[in-house]
Amino acid sequence: MGTLYLVATPIGNLEDITLRALRILREVRLIAAEDTRHTRILLDHYQITTPCISYHEHNKLARQADLLAALQTGDVALVSDAGTPAIADPGQELVQACLAAGHTIVPVPGPSAPLAALIASGMATDRFAFIGFLPRQQRERRELLSDIADLTLTIICFETPHRLLEALADIGDVLGARQIAIANDLTKRFEMIMRGTAGELIEHFTHQPPRGEFTIVIAGAAQTESRKRERHRLRAAAPAAEPATIAAHLRRLRAQGLSASAAVRQTAQDLNVAKNTVYAIWLEIAADETA
Repeated sequence: MGTLYLVATPIGNLEDITLRALRILREVRLIAAEDTRHTRILLDHYQITTPCISYHEHNKLARQADLLAALQTGDVALVSDAGTPAIADPGQELVQACLAAGHTIVPVPGPSAPLAALIASGMATDRFAFIGFLPRQQRERRELLSDIADLTLTIICFETPHRLLEALADIGDVLGARQIAIANDLTKRFEMIMRGTAGELIEHFTHQPPRGEFTIVIAGAAQTESRKRERHRLRAAAPAAEPATIAAHLRRLRAQGLSASAAVRQTAQDLNVAKNTVYAIWLEIAADETA
């Protein structure tokens, strides 16, 4: 049975590819590419003639069967348009299908936009989370930001140019004046990494319209050890809030237009109650109002 190779390709500069990656791309019987025209530029540059077929979000279901069939007779390489495949793209579904079918998965590491942006951001690199593309809809985007607001680790995400200003506005509103680094055109001639608060970056991109995809690195929530200890002390010392008190607090926040996740999080903080307890009461309120 064939092996599926996950081959990282350059995120801009064609020199940023490993010798191993070039060898694998020459040796496999087939290359599955997010955009064959884009990948062909790389292959032609290195005089690689391996056949390519497309594999992307819109044809992943139809192509999956073709790739599994190809793996029965030889090895296949999966590449994305740029960087490491199977991260924030349909490659992860192909990996799962190949594992279920008994094929071997071999990573061929190399360029990665999230890691490149992180190490150049100047922010903490020892603990971080990559959350992919931010949601398109503002409500979902703000709910996600609310859910991660208390995380003290560095956050990395992607955003498109036409949503960048809206995303920065939501980041500023929900997360406050944190330090942010925005990377664009990494490893290319006009590589850009800007640092500042959401407000400062909005001002810049209002006058310089964004182009291309962006990698955003956001500093984690600031929380000293003393604040941690104080929070634990208050939770231990405070008497448990009555369900009626919790419900009243939730209804007030709901009337103010807060989402479920935001209202539960705020109530848990204000009343020093576990989130799962608050969420259970929220579900009861919602059930009563729809009954």
